[in-house]
Amino acid sequence: METNELLKKVRKIEIKTRRLSKNIFAGEYHTAFKGRGMTFAEVREYQYGDDVRSIDWNVTARFMRPYVKIYEEERELTVMLLVDVSKSNTFGSVQNLKSEIVNEIAATLAFSAIQNNDKIGVIFFSDRIEEFIPPKKGRKHILFIIRKLIDFKPVGQGTDIEVALKFLTNVIKKRCTAFILSDFIAANNYQEAAIVANRKHELVKLRIYDRRDEEMPNVGLIKLKDAETEQRIWIDTANKRVRMQYKNFWNEKSLISQTIMTKAGVKSLDIETGQDYVRLLLSLFRSKK
Repeated sequence: METNELLKKVRKIEIKTRRLSKNIFAGEYHTAFKGRGMTFAEVREYQYGDDVRSIDWNVTARFMRPYVKIYEEERELTVMLLVDVSKSNTFGSVQNLKSEIVNEIAATLAFSAIQNNDKIGVIFFSDRIEEFIPPKKGRKHILFIIRKLIDFKPVGQGTDIEVALKFLTNVIKKRCTAFILSDFIAANNYQEAAIVANRKHELVKLRIYDRRDEEMPNVGLIKLKDAETEQRIWIDTANKRVRMQYKNFWNEKSLISQTIMTKAGVKSLDIETGQDYVRLLLSLFRSKK
């Protein structure tokens, strides 16, 4: 992609997603994703109603009056985006490709994070780890992430959720909130990796799909190409049995993905390319309060 074209796309996404994160998500994000612990702030004299378990016995003994320790929430979080850059996301039948919706949601979450003084990092994956951007703060860092999202050229073609989750568990030591953005069209079983990762971190599954992923239209005899394997095959979409087999296949894929994440205790959200993802994300944030 030419530099000028890339900069225009970066600016366009920045304007849209920054406004969304500032005007819509700021309060909801802050409430939904709270600090991960309490840090010591000060000592003050005991007041009626204070928890006696907070009494600082050393200071109390020194001044011969009861004093309590005051703690405050450790607000700063680390937010990780696990972004599926496999070939199956370069598809869309409505207005946007799945990859374009992934990019917008990722950018919105990134701007929401830095407005709350949180660090943001990204793991790009396909059937392998494509690139790791360590979590940092700042607008410059966000714009770097957006440029990567728009112009990323993956080496792999398939999708391996397990390898992404294992990498997250190994590389991020401090507890974080991790959003997995993918269509979850994966062949492997990643249940154990999801359970382990969700114990250490807080995972949120964001499944971005297209209506034609789930249902094949009746348009006669057509030649299809698998985006990930590049295998080509002729399909008679006028055949009702063929369309039903296709639908059953994707329903099974969706059920497997949902079952895995439910057993792992991961909160999930399905977003269709033609839907208002703003409304759906707000609903997700509010459900976490």
